[in-house]
Amino acid sequence: MAYTNPYSAYRDTAVKTASQGKLVVMLYQGACRELSAAQGCFDAEEKIAARNIEKYGKHISKAQEIIGELQTSLDMDKGGQIAQNLMALYVYFNRELMDATINRDKKKLDFVLNMMTQLSLAWETASNSTANAPAQNITPTLNITG
Repeated sequence: MAYTNPYSAYRDTAVKTASQGKLVVMLYQGACRELSAAQGCFDAEEKIAARNIEKYGKHISKAQEIIGELQTSLDMDKGGQIAQNLMALYVYFNRELMDATINRDKKKLDFVLNMMTQLSLAWETASNSTANAPAQNITPTLNITG
């Protein structure tokens, strides 16, 4: 497969070689990027100029697609209460984003972006922890002899 865009090749390789935790972080980062771009469609008076309405809708739609991917990645059987809580949050976020799109409500957009950013940071911390590292990469911290 020949790539004409080096960034595209880099991104594809990063996705194909990422751990599950890192993939979740990448999804969150993508959603945050789209929501930030949607924020940029507002002017100083928190209004969206007619020329930016379509762009605003596309950014929100992409963020909702990413949230949908996060929803489908949940393992409701093994994830227990955490998976249930995340599913409820994702459903809520999509509802808020739908309302933010219809009413061009910057406050709802800001709220979802803030929450997604916090979740992204939490997932990044979790994916970088030794709990996600392969067993051979973990350095023992206890030296028990006896």
